[in-house]
This record gives sequence, structure tokens and C-alpha cells, in this order.
Amino acid sequence: MTTENSQAQKSNVIAAPIGLGKKHNKKDNGKGKGKKRLAGLSRWLHIYLSMVSFTILLFFAVSGLTLNHADWFTSGKEVVTKDSGNVNVKWVNQPDTTKINKLQLVEYFRNKHQVKGALSDFRIDDRECSLTFNGPGYIADSFVDRESGKYELTITRLGTVAIINDLHKGRDSGKAWSWIIDISAVLMTLVSISGIILICFIKKKRTSGFIIAIVGTMICYLIYRLFVP
Repeated sequence: MTTENSQAQKSNVIAAPIGLGKKHNKKDNGKGKGKKRLAGLSRWLHIYLSMVSFTILLFFAVSGLTLNHADWFTSGKEVVTKDSGNVNVKWVNQPDTTKINKLQLVEYFRNKHQVKGALSDFRIDDRECSLTFNGPGYIADSFVDRESGKYELTITRLGTVAIINDLHKGRDSGKAWSWIIDISAVLMTLVSISGIILICFIKKKRTSGFIIAIVGTMICYLIYRLFVP
């Protein structure tokens, strides 16, 4: 009897259509591969972008500290150099100030006194011409008498920490360094985003990681709201 019943039950079993369930597995496999690729890409970006940007990110981290606590870091006293001389009177003694050759004066100081930095100011009045050159941790001022051509030049070097601070702020550092600042900002953004994506695939650390991120954000916000004037 048991044999006959078992055979009857087997005969009543309806076979599943061929291929049923395989499509579902393919979809699951496709999603799984996509997640693995995203995790791999995030890991690759996070590691190699961190390595590429290591030096510049470390520089901005350290310079942020020196900038915020300038009294902690001293690189010696300011070095002030003074010089004087005469330029060709014809260069500056012109009734029409538009005919004064500014470029000629600038190149004279660069060649004669090795003045560096960008020309930030060039003023002309009835008595004199004044030129100001600025660079990171560097200031050069020159005053030229228009009647005699006599000039006085003062060069001030503010030290290593001042150079680092000016580079951090992008002050008087030129277009090339401005690009460095922009690129470092993009790299920091990508490293942060790739880190967030990467932790989503680490199940054991995902919840705690997001909690720490939220807590850190809230602490910064509360400090801003409660203690920033």
C-alpha cells in the first residue's frame, strides 16, 4: 500500500516549466555583479586618489594649523632689505603719464634687484611712481621720484610660516597655484564620497560608520551654532 501511494503521489507532481527561476537568478547575479563593480571602483578610487593627493592634503592640513595658530609657529624675524638707485629720468619724467613705460620700470627692478612676485599695484602721481610686488611671504615696494629718477626699494621677506599660510589662502600665489587648490578640493570631495560608498558594502561597520559620521557632523554644527559669534 505504501508503495502504491508513493507512486501515485509522484505521478501527481507537476513539473515546473523549464527555465523557471533561472531568469530570477540571472537578475540577482546581474545586481550582484553591479554591486561588486561599484564596491571595487569605490575601493580603487579611495585608495589611489588618497595616494595621489596625499602630499597636497597633508600640506593643507598642516598649513591650516599654522594659519589658525600663527603664534605657535615662528620662522624667525622678518628680513627687510633696503636699496636705492636711479632710473633713466626719461622713463618717468613725462608730462603725459600715459607715456610712462610701466613695463620698462618693472623689468628694471626684476633684473637689477631680482625682485619677484606679481606686480599688484602701480601708481603714478605728480611727484612719484610707486610699485608694489607681492608673493607668498614676500613684499617689495619701490618709490621713484619723477623729477630726478631716484628710487628707494624695500623688500620684506616674512619667513617660511608666512609662505605656507599665504599658499594655504591662495594669496599672491598666481593662477597655477589656484589650480592646485581647485584640484585638491575636487580630490578631497572624491575621496570623501568614495569612502561613504565603500562603507555601505561593509555590513559589520556600516551602521557604526554612519552613526559616527552623523555625530561628527552634529558636533561641528553645534559648535558653530553655540560658540561662533
